[in-house]
Amino acid sequence: MSSFRSIELSDEMFEHSGLRFLTVKTPNLKGRGDICLYVPNVIDNITDLPIYILLHGVYGSAWVWAMKGGAHNTAKRLMESGEIKPAIIAMPSDGLWGDGSGYLAHEEQDFAEWIVSDVPKAVRENIPSASDKSKLCIAGLSMGGYGALKLGAEFPEKFEAISAHSAITKFSEMSLFVEELLQSYKLRDTENDVIDLIKRNVDSLPAIRFDCGKEDELLAGNRLLHEQLSELGVEHSYEEFDGGHQWAYWQKHLESTLKFFDENS
Repeated sequence: MSSFRSIELSDEMFEHSGLRFLTVKTPNLKGRGDICLYVPNVIDNITDLPIYILLHGVYGSAWVWAMKGGAHNTAKRLMESGEIKPAIIAMPSDGLWGDGSGYLAHEEQDFAEWIVSDVPKAVRENIPSASDKSKLCIAGLSMGGYGALKLGAEFPEKFEAISAHSAITKFSEMSLFVEELLQSYKLRDTENDVIDLIKRNVDSLPAIRFDCGKEDELLAGNRLLHEQLSELGVEHSYEEFDGGHQWAYWQKHLESTLKFFDENS
């Protein structure tokens, strides 16, 4: 029996490049949410492939990691070469609130629960190669990097590993990108910087890596987070590379995320 009132799953007859599309209705969104999936071909009796969730940045939706980032092509290449084991890549929308929901719990819609509960459940219930035994990892870029770091730290029991590219690290940095005033988010939690959630669960965190471009406007915040984690004694990997806040950077460095997840799932 489905956990969702309504479900629409794309027809394999019309799918392309291993991409599938799933839409479910959930009380957390007070409506429907979309998930783009890359599902590799595996033998029929495999039912516990890991699920790697990729969160998009502001302005985007469920399609951008595939159609602007080529995430499915990167994943397929690494899987076919044997560099990583098969896994399902789940690319959900953020709930489509304003320019970006922040993947946060608002007063009326819970975009955090949408990601950590509804998305894995929808995949497990509708994709035969996934099950309750499928391990979860979470990653994202920019606002999605913020979501990955924050949700991975807030719900450490759900995830094996966290990765972020060019991440927003403080809620105040959302104002660099969104039209909406920050007070209009009406958040349930008063502490919404990544380090706040890290401190709450410092002894039970999943494996963490993150990176940022040397020409990125969010570089200072990423460097500060690296320093804060080091001061707390939190084991993590932080890297800087040439590049800015752009798709060319994220396309290139997604490979590091997928390999990191493979090592930790």
